Amino acid sequence: MELFKNTNFDFLGKKWPFIIASLVLTVAGLGSLAAKGGPKYGIDFRGGVNMYVKFAQSPPVDKIRSTLSAKIPGEITVVEIPNTSEVIIGTELRDEKALDAARKSVEETLKATFGATAGKLDLHNTGASALADRLRDPLARGGAGLSEQQLTDLAKAIAAFRDGSPNFGLLKSLDQLSGVAGMNANILNIVKQEVALSPFGIRQVEVVGPKIGAELRNQAILATLYALAGMLVYIAFRFEWIYGAAAVLAVFHDVVITIGLFSLFDKEISLTVVAALLTLVGYSMNDTIVVFDRIRENLKAMRREKFEALVNGSVNQTLSRTVLTSGLTFVTAVALLLFGGQVLNGFSFALVAGIIVGTYSSIFIASPILIWWKNSMEKRNASGGSEKVALSSASKQAAK
Repeated sequence: MELFKNTNFDFLGKKWPFIIASLVLTVAGLGSLAAKGGPKYGIDFRGGVNMYVKFAQSPPVDKIRSTLSAKIPGEITVVEIPNTSEVIIGTELRDEKALDAARKSVEETLKATFGATAGKLDLHNTGASALADRLRDPLARGGAGLSEQQLTDLAKAIAAFRDGSPNFGLLKSLDQLSGVAGMNANILNIVKQEVALSPFGIRQVEVVGPKIGAELRNQAILATLYALAGMLVYIAFRFEWIYGAAAVLAVFHDVVITIGLFSLFDKEISLTVVAALLTLVGYSMNDTIVVFDRIRENLKAMRREKFEALVNGSVNQTLSRTVLTSGLTFVTAVALLLFGGQVLNGFSFALVAGIIVGTYSSIFIASPILIWWKNSMEKRNASGGSEKVALSSASKQAAK
């Protein structure tokens, strides 16, 4: 499918506005990074605790943040996931020993602030083993007559019923437990006396130590550099070294600007963002190689054409392919950014920014580098030829 046929847009004649825009974005991004002491890393890289908490009603984000900030030192982030009544609570800690204590402190603070009735076990935030221990003596006193195995099976059945509830682990009423296998009216009354339901449930806890975070950060940087180095070697072998250098400089330009935009918009860089950056490295490089390959083909077919006109024509010939691939990918990335929620926000933002920057860098950054090099080589050869002619004339004059 070809959207544009026989186009002759003067892309390279309009390169300076894009080059200036790139310089402005690069300087602004690097300035922001310098002012903030580097990128804003997520829990994946700096170490800490991420806790996913589901609420029965709309979560009181401000109250959660203020309560936790008063109890736990350091930065506390509370991010609400749209349309889910769920929040992600993040704590930053640099001490390995404090990680488990921070996790327990978050749980205890939430239970104290939003928890169930005092003196009762919170069914939403307990395991089958703790539930069995709590019910053992009351059931024995109440004449339930359960063996140890029956008690264990009952506790596991209650936990399984809770986790499989339509509200993702949150029960609306303890009367719902009447449907649990092995439950009767007497046991249910005892359970109601010992157990209560809090308005929240801790669904998942992620703990990353600072040392592991530092290792992941270093590995992410090395992965990006290795990818660029590998592409440089491949393109230098497949085309010429200047083609590889131009392509890698353009891709490096894309990565720097994208990271700078993350700093300017105060967004965190996590493992998913690194995955998006590596995706953009390959995507932008592929787009650049398509243009370079057409330039190489035209060099054989149009040897007398001026190099700048040849490059401009090659960009026009690949315009349909660029619009189709970049345009459709951009639409998908925008949909992720708008409707993907907070969890995918960083990933989709990197894709949207990277696709825009990567598409124009293939035309207005990589191609001008090739033209500049070609012109420099022609001037050098021309000056070298004139020097040889001058030396030859001087030699003839001396001979006479």
